[in-house]
Amino acid sequence: MLTYSFRLPPGPRTPDYAALAEDLGYERVWCPETPAYGHDIWVALARTAERTARIGLGAAVLIPSYRHPLAQASAIATIEGLAPGRLWAGFGTGFTGRSGLGQRPLTLAYVRRYMGHVRGLLEGDAVELDGGGVAQILASEGWLPPRPIRVPLLLASQGPKGRALAREIADGLICLGTPEPGFEPCLASVFGVVLDDGEDLDSPRARAAVAPLVATAYHGAYARDPESVTRLPNGAAWLESVRKVPERLRHLSVHRGHALDVSNAHDHLIDVSIARSVSFTGTRDELRKRLEALETAGATGVIFGTSGFDLPRELRAFADVAGL
Repeated sequence: MLTYSFRLPPGPRTPDYAALAEDLGYERVWCPETPAYGHDIWVALARTAERTARIGLGAAVLIPSYRHPLAQASAIATIEGLAPGRLWAGFGTGFTGRSGLGQRPLTLAYVRRYMGHVRGLLEGDAVELDGGGVAQILASEGWLPPRPIRVPLLLASQGPKGRALAREIADGLICLGTPEPGFEPCLASVFGVVLDDGEDLDSPRARAAVAPLVATAYHGAYARDPESVTRLPNGAAWLESVRKVPERLRHLSVHRGHALDVSNAHDHLIDVSIARSVSFTGTRDELRKRLEALETAGATGVIFGTSGFDLPRELRAFADVAGL
């Protein structure tokens, strides 16, 4: 039986959206670590913890290079103190987040060390850090929860090496791509829009909601290999637009508004007709069939996500798809 959660971008209304998700029956709300696009993830989750009573909280994907392991462990401990037993945390190599900095993803070896440091600090250990120095959570009684702090630490991955690492060091998998049996939990992270029966992708509402998600396919292709964008519909025109920007600033131009809106100078050129193939977009019946396929493939839960357009509508629509 699948569980259902929802991914919320950290911002001014995140606690309100989380309260709605709680009322609708979602198991958990997740916030990504996206400091270039909105609120700090831990501020958003602290506000959400105090605004809600039952719903689980998730931090994912956390990008290790953004934050010192001791700061990360302290943040995890803080939320655990505010909402005992409700927090899960997921880590990754930061493909999207680091592309927005013009950098390559972190290596799995880096992520392995980092997660080991964070887990050790939460256990209460004195941890030898990369580059020298020994760190430990030194909080006196009443300031942070007593150690060990057993918040589940998950790994987000879509490749075989990352999933092998998840089996070794993590408490579960956040699945980017096809699920894999044998993980508990195995959470399939999907992004899309629920279409009403007969609704066309080019309708004003559907286009506004789905265009930012389709645009991420162009952003991702550009980060991997700029020439590959030309294989997407109207990709050559999109790439030509990007190349008008000075090279050192192109990554900033491409990733502005990533997954939230189409506020950059290029994404008006994307073709939303591919929405069904590059995102979790379809009618309610179409998406229910896709949920069945995810469960058959090994998913134990689904994290729904959407763009920044009319989040309350999509929270309700995906709840309907899931039968909450």
